[in-house]
Amino acid sequence: MTPPDTDVRVGRVRPRRLRSSAAMRALVAETRLHPSDLILPMFVREGVDLPVPITSMPGVVQHSLDSLVVATREAADAGVGGVMLFGVPATRDAVGSAADHPDGILNVGLARVREAVGDDTLVMADLCLDEFTDHGHCGVLTTDARGATVVDNDATLERYAAMACAQADAGAHVLGPSGMMDGQIGVVRDALDAHGRTDVAVLAYAAKYSSGFYGPFREAVESTLEGDRSTYQQDPANLSESLREARLDIEEGADIVMVKPALPYLDVLRAVTEVAHEAGVPTSAYQVSGEYAQIEAAAAQGWIDRDRVVMEALTSIKRAGAGSILTYYALEVARRLQG
Repeated sequence: MTPPDTDVRVGRVRPRRLRSSAAMRALVAETRLHPSDLILPMFVREGVDLPVPITSMPGVVQHSLDSLVVATREAADAGVGGVMLFGVPATRDAVGSAADHPDGILNVGLARVREAVGDDTLVMADLCLDEFTDHGHCGVLTTDARGATVVDNDATLERYAAMACAQADAGAHVLGPSGMMDGQIGVVRDALDAHGRTDVAVLAYAAKYSSGFYGPFREAVESTLEGDRSTYQQDPANLSESLREARLDIEEGADIVMVKPALPYLDVLRAVTEVAHEAGVPTSAYQVSGEYAQIEAAAAQGWIDRDRVVMEALTSIKRAGAGSILTYYALEVARRLQG
C-alpha cells in the first residue's frame, strides 16, 4: 500500500531542480576550472627553424626557439598559469652535459621565454637528465655489486644540483625535479639557496609512477631509453609509498607536490592532496602524453565528443584535489574558459 504522503515527499526532495538548466548547473557547480590553474608543457628542439609535429600527439610540436617564444606569449595572453619546458638536444652523453651548460637548448629556451614574458606567466623547467643522456635514464649510470647497470642515486643528485642552478640562472621561476631520486628535493633546495636563488620554487614530482601512459612523450623528447625506469619510479600497484614520498618531499622543502599521471591515479591524487593540505602545500597533477593521445585517437575515430571529454577529464582532476594541472590542452582550454 502506497503511503498517503508519497506525493508530498517526492515534491519536497527533487535534486534534479539543481540540474534544470545550464545557468542553474553553473550556479551550483562545486568544481571550477580557471585558466590560471593550467600549465602548458612544451618541447624545444635544438637545431630546427620551424616547429616539428609529434605524430603520436596531434596538435603538439617540438618548437624552435622562435616558435617557443610565440607560443609562450600566446599562453600568457590567454591567462595560462605557467609553461613547463622540456629540452630536445642535438647531442647527448652519459652524464647529460647539455643539461646544465648555459648554451644547452633547455637553458637557452628558458632565457628566451623569460625575456619575452617576464612575470606574465610562470616559466617552469623540467629538471631531469633523461632528455640529455645517451642512455635515456634519469640519472648517471653505475655498476652495482652484482655487475648490473643501475642509476647511481647520489651521483645523479650532484648533476641535479648543477642543473638547478643553471635553470635558475636562465630565468626559471619554478623547477620540476622529475627523476624520482631519493633526496632530490632537499639537494635541489639546498643548491638553490646556496646559489642565492631562494626565490625559485620547487614543484616536486612526489608521486611519479612507472607508467605505460608516457609512450608519446618518449617520441616528443626523442628518448634513447632501453629498458624501463621501474627501479626508481613508483609501482602502479602501490599507494602508501606515494604518501611517504609526498611527506618526504614536503619535509625537504617542496613548494608544490605533484602526481603523475593524473586520470589513472585520481585516488592517489586525492590522498596526496590530503597529506599536502595538512602541511599547507598545494598539489598539482600531470595529464600526461598518453592521456592526451587516447582522447585525440578516440575523437579522430568519432567515438567520443572530444571537447566534452577534454573538459570532463580536466574537471575530474581538479575535483580530485589538484590546484594546478599540467596539460597539453592548457592553451585551448584557457581560451575556451575565457569565451
